[in-house]
Amino acid sequence: MINRKLELINEQTSPLFRIMWVYNSNDAVRKQFANNICAFHIGNGFILSVAHNLKTESGIVNSIDESLFQSEIISKLNPEQNQLLNQYYQLDLNTNKRYSNTADPNITKSIIEFFKQINFDTRWVTLGQKNICKPHLIVQFKENLFYNDVDLTRNFNSSSSFPEPSLNRHTFIIELELQKAFYSDDIALYKIVNTPNEIINRLPNLSVDFSILDNSITNFYCLQSSPGSFLGRLLNNASIEGYSDNWSSFNDKIGGNYIMDGLRYLIRGYFRFGSSGAPYVYYNEAEGQFKVNAIQSEASPIQLSINNNREGNYQYVNAIASPLKNIQSELEINLKV
Repeated sequence: MINRKLELINEQTSPLFRIMWVYNSNDAVRKQFANNICAFHIGNGFILSVAHNLKTESGIVNSIDESLFQSEIISKLNPEQNQLLNQYYQLDLNTNKRYSNTADPNITKSIIEFFKQINFDTRWVTLGQKNICKPHLIVQFKENLFYNDVDLTRNFNSSSSFPEPSLNRHTFIIELELQKAFYSDDIALYKIVNTPNEIINRLPNLSVDFSILDNSITNFYCLQSSPGSFLGRLLNNASIEGYSDNWSSFNDKIGGNYIMDGLRYLIRGYFRFGSSGAPYVYYNEAEGQFKVNAIQSEASPIQLSINNNREGNYQYVNAIASPLKNIQSELEINLKV
């Protein structure tokens, strides 16, 4: 089984990727990335990640169409505020878009306050809906070849493929479309779009297992980013310590707070902060393959008393994972299982 384990962390065979939201994805010079999250491929171009990052706010936008800029921002601010925004969001007549040109944190803070004042929605899900930026799958290799295939690599251009020497990697980006967000279960389903089938079919994937696993199961692992960065991958032992009918409130001041609840696994085993969206997999000996069964959702702390004080003394040694059983019917409809 060791070879199967190593396949899960190798860049040529791992189904673990990242999703980032990209501004100006077709512009090789002005392209910008944000909202980094773990994700994995479950076949036929369908990608799973968490949903809680979708309703977090970016605070500011890096670029925006002129029509949106005028109708949703400028029209709602006073002349003094408009003067500042016009100064730091320059209009390019060729693209008819405004581009932020400030690196001054004080100016950025002022603009964020302007946006809050007019309730301008900078949640990522809304930025995607308005085509201000789009989610993309991030696929990286040490060599400038997409899965060591010259023919597949030709499908990418200078906007969708570029070197990152500081990372010792070559990055390829693949456009995604959010299919559905299951906010209660903290799961989001994406689909690869505007991409040739030969690219989609080459991406490694995990088969889905919808069973609720017993806590005595062995060969259970978390596949996540490596401890020191998002570039590498780590496969580590995990165990199901218990089950929870979970409940927590997620703050969303624009759309209204929503509730995350339902069945969860309580997981024991190493996980890093920033591992939301990572798959929990187990080895199915009968089929001779790893299958994904749950997805990393949030950290779960224990509380310690230090010098007779418990306030703030949290140790994060457990994780909360959402079993894919929670969305089985919806996944089956989308995947046509």
